[in-house]
Amino acid sequence: MHIAFVGFGLISGSIARAVRETRALDGWTMAGWSPSGDGPEQARADGVLNVAAASANTVVLGADIVVLGAPATQCLALIDRLAGPWRSALPPGAVVTDVASTKATIVAHADAVGLPFVGGHPMAGLDTSGYAASVADLFAGRPWVVVPGANARPRDVQRVEALADACRAIPVRLDAADHDRAVAGISHLPLVVAVALAEAVAKRGPDWPVASRLAAGGWRDTTRVARGDPSMGAAILATNAPAVAARLRDVRAVIDEWIAVLERTATPDGPDGPDEMALADRLSAARTLLGPRA
Repeated sequence: MHIAFVGFGLISGSIARAVRETRALDGWTMAGWSPSGDGPEQARADGVLNVAAASANTVVLGADIVVLGAPATQCLALIDRLAGPWRSALPPGAVVTDVASTKATIVAHADAVGLPFVGGHPMAGLDTSGYAASVADLFAGRPWVVVPGANARPRDVQRVEALADACRAIPVRLDAADHDRAVAGISHLPLVVAVALAEAVAKRGPDWPVASRLAAGGWRDTTRVARGDPSMGAAILATNAPAVAARLRDVRAVIDEWIAVLERTATPDGPDGPDEMALADRLSAARTLLGPRA
């Protein structure tokens, strides 16, 4: 099995490290390309990649699997190139996959241009970026969503699932729209909420100079995803905007409920003072919804 990475950052680098650990003795080989070339060159020096390619169109030569390791909107442009000027370099038996966080737009685009495509989304990441941050166990025990495109052959799906298995992930087949609706709530919405929290408190809050010196674990944990790669986040939101907007409306409705409760209980000494037990019950109910810690 020969894998070609078009784009080589945190996710592609972590896949390559995992494959090197689990499939090196099986004869799996890998080549990589990125716009700067820094990540693939370092990976080749580390013994992770076999080849650091000089160009994106040559990296796909001889590939059984082509992995698009770029933001979602850039994947669309790469698909156009693979279906157009790079088509002659793409082996007829190769399958193209990706690791972007949205699927419907990407899979539909690959279907439209006739590529054998299987969308992929390994459900793991870090708030750091680049090959230097990659780790071999990033996907261990984590779901890896697999979304077969209209032109995908059975062996194409099997190869992508074999890649997930090589990374010690758990392949999960889903419809593209089902995937995008699900991750809108658990992945994309938290990004917008974290950014909104930073904007509300650090940008609009008059006491931020004092608050910033007091901020600790709660602030760090709830704003962590806002520290991620802006280009990656923007591409995610641009390609899953309706689903994220729908979940934001859900959050807005719940926040309006909280505002009403807190404003109604804002006079502790008055007859309409806070019902502390009711607040505790609501907080407890949220803990129950979340279930045990992972």
